[in-house]
Amino acid sequence: MLFNSFKYALFLPIVFALFWLCPQKWRVWILLIASYVFYMSWRPVFILLIIGLTLVNYYLGFAIHKSGKRKKHWLALAVVLNLGTLAYFKYAYFLTETVSQCLKPAGLPQLSLPFEIILPLGISFFVFEFIHYVVDVYRGSEPIKSLSAFALFASFFPTQIAGPIKRFQDFIPQFLAPAQLSVAIFDSAISLILLGLFKKVLIADNLSFFVQGGFSQPHLFSGLDLWIFAYAFAFQIYFDFSGYTDIARGSANLFGYKVPINFNLPYLACNISDFWRRWHISLSTWLRDYLFIPLGGSRVSKWLNYRNLIITMTLGGLWHGAAMHYLLWGLYQGVLLVAHKEFQNVKAKISWLKNAIDSKAGKIASVILTFHVVCIGWVFFRAETNALALSMIGRMLTFTPATELALGQAPGPLKTLAMVLPTINFPLIYPAIFLLLPVLAIAHVAMGWLNTTTIIERTPKTAKVIWCCAMMFLVIVFSPDKSPRFIYFQF
Repeated sequence: MLFNSFKYALFLPIVFALFWLCPQKWRVWILLIASYVFYMSWRPVFILLIIGLTLVNYYLGFAIHKSGKRKKHWLALAVVLNLGTLAYFKYAYFLTETVSQCLKPAGLPQLSLPFEIILPLGISFFVFEFIHYVVDVYRGSEPIKSLSAFALFASFFPTQIAGPIKRFQDFIPQFLAPAQLSVAIFDSAISLILLGLFKKVLIADNLSFFVQGGFSQPHLFSGLDLWIFAYAFAFQIYFDFSGYTDIARGSANLFGYKVPINFNLPYLACNISDFWRRWHISLSTWLRDYLFIPLGGSRVSKWLNYRNLIITMTLGGLWHGAAMHYLLWGLYQGVLLVAHKEFQNVKAKISWLKNAIDSKAGKIASVILTFHVVCIGWVFFRAETNALALSMIGRMLTFTPATELALGQAPGPLKTLAMVLPTINFPLIYPAIFLLLPVLAIAHVAMGWLNTTTIIERTPKTAKVIWCCAMMFLVIVFSPDKSPRFIYFQF
């Protein structure tokens, strides 16, 4: 059940009405049943997986809490069970293919799985939430006593499929406390949902056709064309995922729960470290708290610190997908973070360099450079193979001209338009192609500004109604004929 589907447009008001019409003692159960129905709308059999993991982690949490000196063994069991489940469903094919590739030069028999494995939606997200729970109980947090509340923590439908990754210390108190519905909360929730739909349907979905046109046959385009496609994907993935987060936040607000923001104007970051403090914040903080710090974090020697950064980001890349190009994307991010730390050490020793970078012009240049470095990383993320990604990046960095096409001898950018524009069903994209970067950069800042609930709450009611009606109109009129799934649903 997609957030941008007609089914969800019926499902959410029904759950909302039942939640607020029923007594407080029934509300957790209403949301739990609704969350299970939501999850079963795709493949009903996978409800057994989430219920099974819920029961296992619930009782392991108590075992960790009560077992004293042996709690480390229970924690190890919990982590192995959770990661083992994730590895089986998400990485079995990847590991089999990788081993087969290693055996092929030696002429050894190739490995293959005798059965089909289907990846359950959202498994990466709720497994990470289970690991967070058992690790925090091990560190001293009180386990959740109510099984229904714990089950809802894992399966809460607004954040079930693609996050943000929740922390139970924030989630449980909000839902166990009596909730009060107000006009301000309702207005804020609806505004966030419409804003999310605007980002997803109006911007991300229409950009997806343009991006697909470039990444499907990159050898046909010049290096300049490929930069345009990289910019387009950078904003597609931002508006797609931040749009999902806004709908999730708005849906959660309808039931009295506040989901923290997951993005904070990431493309205004002045360095790669700042970017990861602004992009997919719930995942960044999870990787920091449950992988980077347990490895030793920054409280080790410089080289061990760098090792920890590279391991953390490489595994974070692999978390996004069972493919080598995701692993290389994560490794690329780790190397960038190490390079940034080395540069910071050099900058601290050279006063003129520090003054230049800390100046207003230096900060603007840093933002521009960081954005382009991130865009190169997005090529690794979006391309289907490492070879394709490296080929594209090579053409981008050398501004390689396009190959000759049957479309004629027109310059590369015109070939881009001729091949891609017929597939686009949104006329406002046409002028945006010529001014793609500034147009989307302004949208990025404007949408980030609108993301804060304080702005929504301060907006006069008349202006809020006009704004919401305008967004609904634009979403309905300019939505593409076919809306792709949210990008992070596959993770």
